Amino acid sequence: MSEVKIGLGGGCHWCTEAIFQALGGVSKVDQGWIASDGEYVSYSEAVIVTFDPQSISLKNLLEIHLLTHASTSDHSFRNKYRSAIYYPNSEQKALIEIAFGEAKLVLEEEPITMILPLMDFKKNEEEFLNYYSNQPDAPFCQRYISPKLELLRKRYINQLNK
Repeated sequence: MSEVKIGLGGGCHWCTEAIFQALGGVSKVDQGWIASDGEYVSYSEAVIVTFDPQSISLKNLLEIHLLTHASTSDHSFRNKYRSAIYYPNSEQKALIEIAFGEAKLVLEEEPITMILPLMDFKKNEEEFLNYYSNQPDAPFCQRYISPKLELLRKRYINQLNK
């Protein structure tokens, strides 16, 4: 099977980018903003993850996504940080719905994460890409990203890049 793309949004795209760049089976993470349709046509911070489903399952990707942002909290910044999984086509939507149903069992509460069509993507400016890998000791990275990567090291050690 060839690589698959999926959009993921929930928290700061710098955090989301670093999390998915750390995973084996992920070949590319594009960081920026995704727009959907209907009431979700506004852009929200997100990433597009390109991965090999033979190396890392969609279920594991979605579990990691749910565990590394406030996926059960409907906080006041949800327009900027929409908790969502974005699909590029209807075939992928069905696969995402099944994997999401299994993945959300890792949570103690019901997630507010939505499954939405990916209508448009705007990549971030070059200076903000690879934010964590370019400055892992920056205060923002240490406060917000490093703890999420530590969670990955504890819970998903076999899914990390070697």
